[in-house]
Amino acid sequence: MAAVPDQVDVVIIGAGPSGAIASALLKQRGFSVIVFEKEQFPRFSIGESLLPQCMQYVEQAGFLPAVRDAGFQFKNGAAFGWGERSTYFNFEEKFSPGHGTTFQVERARFDKLLADEAQKQGVDIRYCHSISDCQLHDGGGNTVTYATPEGESRTIDCRFVLDASGFGRVLPRLLDLETPSDFPVRQAAFTHIDDGIESTDFDRNKILVTVHPEERDIWYWLIPFSGGKCSVGVVASEEKLRKRGAATPLQLVQTMLAESPVLANLLQRAQFKYPANQITGYSCNVKSLANNNYALLGNAGEFLDPVFSSGVTIAMRSASMAVEVLAKQLDGEAVDWQNDYEIPLRKGVDTFRVFVDAWYDGLFQDIIFYPEQSVNVREMISSILAGYAWDEKNPFVAEPRRRMRALAEFCSSAA
Repeated sequence: MAAVPDQVDVVIIGAGPSGAIASALLKQRGFSVIVFEKEQFPRFSIGESLLPQCMQYVEQAGFLPAVRDAGFQFKNGAAFGWGERSTYFNFEEKFSPGHGTTFQVERARFDKLLADEAQKQGVDIRYCHSISDCQLHDGGGNTVTYATPEGESRTIDCRFVLDASGFGRVLPRLLDLETPSDFPVRQAAFTHIDDGIESTDFDRNKILVTVHPEERDIWYWLIPFSGGKCSVGVVASEEKLRKRGAATPLQLVQTMLAESPVLANLLQRAQFKYPANQITGYSCNVKSLANNNYALLGNAGEFLDPVFSSGVTIAMRSASMAVEVLAKQLDGEAVDWQNDYEIPLRKGVDTFRVFVDAWYDGLFQDIIFYPEQSVNVREMISSILAGYAWDEKNPFVAEPRRRMRALAEFCSSAA
């Protein structure tokens, strides 16, 4: 492999979905790009249930044929369960135009596929290279310090830095951009299983989100993959999970599954033979998402909660939006990162935030389990769940908090 150049137009930190898409889009526009990735792909990651709007950005980057041919589990919606109650949303029945189906993916293989496709387009990706410093120059441009796989420290000059490091949050740490999230501290414990599901009632084309039978702020995900495998996880406050007294993440997952009779029955033949893990306090925020030197993409900027699988969609959306602004800046046009990138990106993020808040408050659960739902309202909600949180023609995007409260009050009073 050729030596790392001394200077490029754009340095991208991280080769995950946002980094791969941003790098391909920039390469297509003729800019010189290098991607520094700390790990070697494939590597494990969560965020496995994609939303249909992701496909717009996968297609934009030229990756869609490869993704469609990869044999990932088809996904057309989301199912919800709470005790004996159940409901589902078909993402093809939605208010907003655009893709109505997507995939459920093991991220190790999915992320490597996207990175490989970017490399096929000529993107320079350097694995096992970590970033230790980033100096922003007042007159424009940056000097990035990186470590090679052999541990040597080197620098590269660039006109701009895109941070696609996800939970690594490289620039927020180096530039002191981190600020506390206003979300309560929650914990997720998760693993992969050979699910052994024989029930014909289980729809493998949908993620299953299950509410704890007694504690509505505890919920489970069950994400089917191709080949009889699933991702399974539980999310609750750190305090509530600590009370279960489990010694390991795997024991915690198994303990919590036993508290849900529906899931325990569904997974009675499951084999737990893969490593389990847990993360705590994953919600995060920053003081600023971008300026004329850098932009933060996806989880590097803000992560809300896994409940509606919004993370990868926000990451891909941010990559596409940032490239549009950055291309203008690199071509010599004046741009306003606050008004052109941060504010419009946060509009959709804030829509998801309202849905997350309403989920844990129980309001959204009251809505989706209400038995006499309006078709039009279901289509509007389905659009948000499918990732179309930036479609301001949708009343639940234009006025998400007011609409959510009014609908929850109606469902509660009519019940």
